[in-house]
Amino acid sequence: MPGRVEELDKLIARVFGGVLRELRKARNLSQERLAELAGCHRTNISFLERGLQGPTLYLMHQLARVLDVPLTELARRVEIRVAEELQAREQSD
Repeated sequence: MPGRVEELDKLIARVFGGVLRELRKARNLSQERLAELAGCHRTNISFLERGLQGPTLYLMHQLARVLDVPLTELARRVEIRVAEELQAREQSD
């Protein structure tokens, strides 16, 4: 079971990173500017976008605020994509 949990954690972090990158680019923000507005360091944004770390709830809230998207919408986008990827994996097994 721990292996599946770790695998799911990595998937969520990777998917969150992709959603974050899409939203940031759609708003023509650099990683540096997004970090400045969200109150974190550019490397945090880089790590998030590459799926190397997951966000805290506080940081998700700050990012959603800066990107002008409700926190629930940000979470919903991640949830939908994670579900799609899990379903695709099940179908290919």
